[in-house]
Amino acid sequence: METQMHDPLALENQVCFSLYTAANAMVRAYRPLLDKLDLTYPQYLAMMVLWQEEGISVKTLGGKLHLDSGTLTPLLKRLEAKGLLLRERSSEDERQRVLKLTDAGRLLRQQAEGIPQAMRCLVGGAAAELQQLKLLCDRASKLLDGSDS
Repeated sequence: METQMHDPLALENQVCFSLYTAANAMVRAYRPLLDKLDLTYPQYLAMMVLWQEEGISVKTLGGKLHLDSGTLTPLLKRLEAKGLLLRERSSEDERQRVLKLTDAGRLLRQQAEGIPQAMRCLVGGAAAELQQLKLLCDRASKLLDGSDS
């Protein structure tokens, strides 16, 4: 065991593996909660942004979610097919698409309001610990993306 602690290639010494397994576990834990809303985890993330900033462009949403248009467009088409949003041409720039929630999309927010608390209960830990974990993950993402803002 002593040798493994100093082995740079030992799986248990890899921060990346811990983040990977934690992220997978988190998405799996969300699944039963999101199944009730008929949303996937990426769809839920998109809806959370739209519940805060309705009328934003597809490009802005992609930036917030760190998703390229090749990933985001099919996701938005599925949300539109479910009747949760509309993709419309921008009145200022016809080349841009803006996203508007439908009444069903707005109502879904009420059903989703309990999800963050349910997840906090599943994850456990003090609020300060969870905030510190979020800050560490955010910092790692910024460093790895090459942005320092």
